[in-house]
Amino acid sequence: MKNHEQLDFSTILATSAHDMKNSLFMLLQSIENLDLADNLTAQQHQSFADLHYQTTRINGTLMQLLALYRDEKKQLPVYIEENSVNELLNDVVERNRLYLNSHHINVEINAEEELYGYFDIDLVTYLLGDIFINALRHTKDFVHISAFFEDKFLVFKIEDNGAGYPQHMLDVNNESEFHTFNANKGRSGLGLLFAKKIAQEHKAKDLRGHILLENKADNCGSIFTLRLP
Repeated sequence: MKNHEQLDFSTILATSAHDMKNSLFMLLQSIENLDLADNLTAQQHQSFADLHYQTTRINGTLMQLLALYRDEKKQLPVYIEENSVNELLNDVVERNRLYLNSHHINVEINAEEELYGYFDIDLVTYLLGDIFINALRHTKDFVHISAFFEDKFLVFKIEDNGAGYPQHMLDVNNESEFHTFNANKGRSGLGLLFAKKIAQEHKAKDLRGHILLENKADNCGSIFTLRLP
């Protein structure tokens, strides 16, 4: 390599993340197959569920890094088309079925059967999937997911009954851009940066997608809202 040639570390990182995602996908399938064995104890089922959950989190983080890298390079593909909201929400939940079954978390989906919206199915699935995974991590025993139309926006809400968002995450509501990362309580903010970017990629005339974070009264849980035009 010539001295004037320099490695583009961001490109190397993005390529490596893509390769790791492929390996993690195969690992997730293997974990699901192993969990089907008839001779497993309840503790072993829970261990596989926890392993599946953590692997899913890593896979989601890599996807976010790739999307943010492509967005920075102006190469993020966004395909807006009509999709079933119920199919999307059920897909998000079923991807985490192992964890739900072993940790006895009650999940409720509230959306009209024939509810459809225009959005990028892959990006929004990853976005809501990441929020749902974090809700599972911080909730006590309940997660509620709802979707409906309101004021020209398709609204998604994910609510839990955990301790709520820390203040540094709630501050995202007041910032035009969100660049601050904070590892406090295991919540770095990468998922929120990804969520804001993907929401903003959904536009219709003078309307633009956005997110909102709230805490319930008396620290009884958190509410994440995604609004898409």
